[in-house]
Amino acid sequence: MLLLVPLLLFTGLLALAYCRLAVSRTIKGPRHLPLLGATLEAMSTVDRHHDWITDYAYKFGTFEMTLGVFPAWRRLIYTCDPANLQHFLKTNFNNYYKGTFAYELQNEFLGKGIFNSDGETWKQQRKAASFQFSNTVLRRHSLQCFRKNGLKLANLLAEKIASQQNQVNMSELFMRLTFDSICEVGFGVEMQTLSVSMPILPFAAAFDSANVIVSTRFFNPFWKLHRFFNVGVEAKLKKDVLLLNQFTSTLIQKRREEINSNTSHGMSKNEHSDLLSRFLVMDKESAIDDANVRLRDFIINFVIAGRDTTSIALSWLLYLVSNRPQVQAKILQELQGIWQKKVEGNMQYLEDHSHENQACCNKCIEAYGASLDFEALASMQYLHATLCETLRLYPVVPEDGKMAYQSDVLPDGTHVNRGDVVIFAPYAMGRMKNLWGIDALDFNPERWLKDGVFEPQSPFKFSAFQAGPRICLGKDFAFLQMKMTAAILLKSFKFHRATNDDVKYRMALTLAMSKGLEMFVEWR
Repeated sequence: MLLLVPLLLFTGLLALAYCRLAVSRTIKGPRHLPLLGATLEAMSTVDRHHDWITDYAYKFGTFEMTLGVFPAWRRLIYTCDPANLQHFLKTNFNNYYKGTFAYELQNEFLGKGIFNSDGETWKQQRKAASFQFSNTVLRRHSLQCFRKNGLKLANLLAEKIASQQNQVNMSELFMRLTFDSICEVGFGVEMQTLSVSMPILPFAAAFDSANVIVSTRFFNPFWKLHRFFNVGVEAKLKKDVLLLNQFTSTLIQKRREEINSNTSHGMSKNEHSDLLSRFLVMDKESAIDDANVRLRDFIINFVIAGRDTTSIALSWLLYLVSNRPQVQAKILQELQGIWQKKVEGNMQYLEDHSHENQACCNKCIEAYGASLDFEALASMQYLHATLCETLRLYPVVPEDGKMAYQSDVLPDGTHVNRGDVVIFAPYAMGRMKNLWGIDALDFNPERWLKDGVFEPQSPFKFSAFQAGPRICLGKDFAFLQMKMTAAILLKSFKFHRATNDDVKYRMALTLAMSKGLEMFVEWR
């Protein structure tokens, strides 16, 4: 008799699962199993998840799956239809939010930062960040910082060539470049990780580890159980987050002390060029503990926005152009034309030297970097097109989703129930022939140009920077650093793949390369 109740309960759950399965057989998407939905198939394809999603997008355009263990599973609707994107990212924006599903998965890592928050919390952060990003002082400071670190990377590569250690992992160097830049622009701290000694940075290792672990929760229906018993990767995540919190706490305390010292010497709040200082000044009326939590979340979210995104995009750019001499030739032609307009009197000297004298080479790099101002970077139409083509095929954030607050119907007729998560996948969208033509899989920067001038696409078609009210605030800053760095490096060096192995992405919140990008570098 005692066994009857659990037996009946299990039988009822199984019956409900089969009913759900019967319905799901009529729905476009992966095959669903009783109690598990598409969880097993999703787990078995985790190493090629974005291509797995692309395969179903090819077949159906919009499709659905359920992940988790019944009855605690979640219905996910994937779509590559620009009209659908415009609907839930803009037109009916108030009905779609990050939701509890995403928040639970990422809370320990991202907290209530701008990438993981909703409602008033998100609105306040968005408003404050938007105000700061429009600040002229920040833009000038960012340009100077991006130039300085781009030149530092070029000089490091020059030293590698001089010492005949010219095989380098460019993904790692780009990560160091963007980490130094984001710490200086965002937090007013010079980390100096981009140096010949290549110092080990525990924060970066913990950050990358946490990024991967929270993304794999998406496919693991038992992650809460692992967290409860503090085992496996969940135990590792706990240690990673502790290290991240220690780093951010020290950083906040240091900046707070410096601001107080500067204020006592008559420095106004508008003179602070880094974002953390400006947010600290704005938040000085709040309780310190509350402010520290908000600022911790700001730092972590800002690092993932400014470090990971730009460095990953630069890695994929170098990967794509390194074996396409025709694309490189067009980039160089554009860079050469801009350079000629800036320093015509120095052209002969700067082009004819033989790279035998490193001091001479460094002088040339410095001179070229100094010419890259806002006007020069804005005139790089072909390079801008090449970057957009890179992000079309390898978007830094390969998929993102929103939870429905109330039931809805998408423009293509797909029914959305309350609590469903609607996901757009820039990685898959960039490969859709109905959006980009029969050559959608080809790397072709010319598709972005009309009479030699860059022609942007709808953000609901090219969704690498999101769209609608949540469109990326740092888009212009990202292009600023990517163009600055790419111009300096491609003008000065030739890059060749060090191995013929396939370059694969790793499963994380961002589309990083699983083993980095090993390249041989030589003078151009």
